[in-house]
Amino acid sequence: MKPVVPQAFFVFFALTIGGVAEPSSHGNATGRIQDGTPPFDLLLKGGHVIDPANKLEARMDLAIAAGKIARVAKSIPVAESRKVVDARGYYVAPGLIDIHTHVFAGGPDLCVVPDVYAVPNGVTTVVDAGSSGWKTFPEFKEKVIDRSTNRVLAFLNIVGAGMMGRIEQDENEMDPAAAAAMIKKFPDLIVGVKTAHFLKPGWTAVDRAVEAGKLSDTPVMVDFREVPGRSYEDLLLKHMRPGDIHTHLYAEHIPLLDEHGVVHDFARQARRRGVLFDVGHGNGSFWFRVAVPALKQGFVPDSISTDYHKRSALLPDAGMLTTMSKFLNLGMPLQEVVMRSTVNPAREIRRAELGTLSVGATADVAVLKLEKGKFGFVDSGHAQMPGNRRLQCLLTVYGGKVLWDPNGLSWPDWRGAGKYKVID
Repeated sequence: MKPVVPQAFFVFFALTIGGVAEPSSHGNATGRIQDGTPPFDLLLKGGHVIDPANKLEARMDLAIAAGKIARVAKSIPVAESRKVVDARGYYVAPGLIDIHTHVFAGGPDLCVVPDVYAVPNGVTTVVDAGSSGWKTFPEFKEKVIDRSTNRVLAFLNIVGAGMMGRIEQDENEMDPAAAAAMIKKFPDLIVGVKTAHFLKPGWTAVDRAVEAGKLSDTPVMVDFREVPGRSYEDLLLKHMRPGDIHTHLYAEHIPLLDEHGVVHDFARQARRRGVLFDVGHGNGSFWFRVAVPALKQGFVPDSISTDYHKRSALLPDAGMLTTMSKFLNLGMPLQEVVMRSTVNPAREIRRAELGTLSVGATADVAVLKLEKGKFGFVDSGHAQMPGNRRLQCLLTVYGGKVLWDPNGLSWPDWRGAGKYKVID
C-alpha cells in the first residue's frame, strides 16, 4: 500500500512550482482564497480521472466545495483546499451506480443493508429492483431509504406486496394505475417499474408493468423467464419499449445464444430499437459460458449491475467491484467498465445529474485502485475464471463527504494530530 503523503508535502510542492493552477478543460470555478479560508473542502490531487459523461480521461486534480464538484483541472494549488488527498496512481471516477440491488424485505435470504454494501464498493447510488411494491413502498421509504447514509432509489414492483414469494404470481396484485400513482407520489425516489419471477403462462406481469411505465412515464426493468407460449424474442421485440431494461443478460435461463453459441439476431434487433440490456449478476444470473461468447461477438451490456442480496453476497461474490473486475478480465477496457457503471445506468434511470464529475454536479466520487496479480473469479455455476486485474475502492465520497477511507488517505498522521477526538 502506498504511504500517505502529508499535506505539507503538497504545500511545499505547490510553492516550489509557483502554485499556479492551469486553466480547467472541464469547467471552471474561482480558486481564490478569501479571508484566509480555502475555497475548497477536499482536493483529490494527481489522480487519473475517468469521467465518461464528459469524455474525460487524464491525470487531473479534482476539487470539491459545499458538496459539489467545484473544479477539475491539471493543477490546483493545495493551499486552496482544507483537506488534500494524494490520488497519484489511483483512478478517480464518478460514484458508482448499481441499478439492481435488494435492500428491503423480500424474505429472510434477500435484503442487505444498503450502506454496508454500497459504501465500501464505491457505490453512491443504490437502486432497489422491485423489493417493494405499490402497497409496501411507504414502509420501504420509512425503514430504509430515510435512514440510509447514501442515495437509495427504487424500481417499484408491479405486484403490490413486492417481492414476497407466492404473491408474485397473483395477477390481482398487479395494478398499473396504483403503481403509477405511487411513482407520481415519490418521483424523486422511484425511477421505474419492475416485474420479476412470474411463472404462469401469458404476458400479464410484463404488460401490466409496461402499462404502469406508460402511465408514470418511467422505464420498466424486466426479470424474465420463458414458459410455453412466452418467448424471449417476443419479449424483446413485441412487449418491451425503447428505454426499458432487460436484466440478467448473461443468465443460463436466458436464450441469448442459439444452439451454435451465436447471439440471436432478434437480440440485436431489440438493441437497435432501443431496448437496454443490464447485467444483474446475482446468485444465479451470470455464467461465463454465456457472457464470454456474447462479449466476443460484441454483445456487451449497457449497464453493469449486481442483483446484490444476501445469497449473491457470498458465492459468487456479486458485489459491484468484483463484477466490474470480471468484465475487465474478460477484455473490456477500464474506461468502458466505468462508463457502464456510472453514466450509462444514470441515463437508464433518467438521472442524468448522477454518474458525472461535471462542475456543479453532486460530489459523488469513487477513488479506485487497479491491482495486478493472480486472482480468480467465480460465476453463478461456481466455475472459476483466472484473472490478473482487480479493482479496490480506497475512497468513497458522497455529496462531498468522505464515507469510506480505510487507509486514512484523507486523514492526518496521528503522530502530528495532537490531542484529537474525531477528525472531520
